[in-house]
Amino acid sequence: MSKRVIALLAGALAIALIVAGCGGGNGNSTGTASISKAEFEKKGNAICASGEKRVNAEVEEYVRENHLTTQKPTQAQMTEIANTIAIPSIQRQIDEIRALGAPAGEEEQVSEVLAAVEEALEEIKQDPAKIMESESQVPAFAKANRLARGLGLDVCGEEG
Repeated sequence: MSKRVIALLAGALAIALIVAGCGGGNGNSTGTASISKAEFEKKGNAICASGEKRVNAEVEEYVRENHLTTQKPTQAQMTEIANTIAIPSIQRQIDEIRALGAPAGEEEQVSEVLAAVEEALEEIKQDPAKIMESESQVPAFAKANRLARGLGLDVCGEEG
């Protein structure tokens, strides 16, 4: 049951990592740095992969510390995971991706992703338990995932 609980939580959080991969801050603009398309993809996907790894490790630690290896987490615990692990991780990754800037000629596409991601993040902030539900509960994730993949952010746009 331990691996199943961890997989459930990690899978749900992985869906949310698209937010981390492609959005954030206050508004939909990207940083002003000029970055090549290849470098944007490489660095953006690395940020998402690192963030997913970090979230998975933190969820595993939470599961161990809260003795959830043989039981499903309560709604309150799932909300705590969202508030203390997922949302801060997402925001950190948002900030890292935003700092990359957008490749020349793709500023509009990046802004579209940012808008979808910001919408999803706001939904999660309003109801943190949604991060543990299916992607259909936060439709902006599906849109952001699709748009991220279109920008070459395949790791960020992976669906859980």
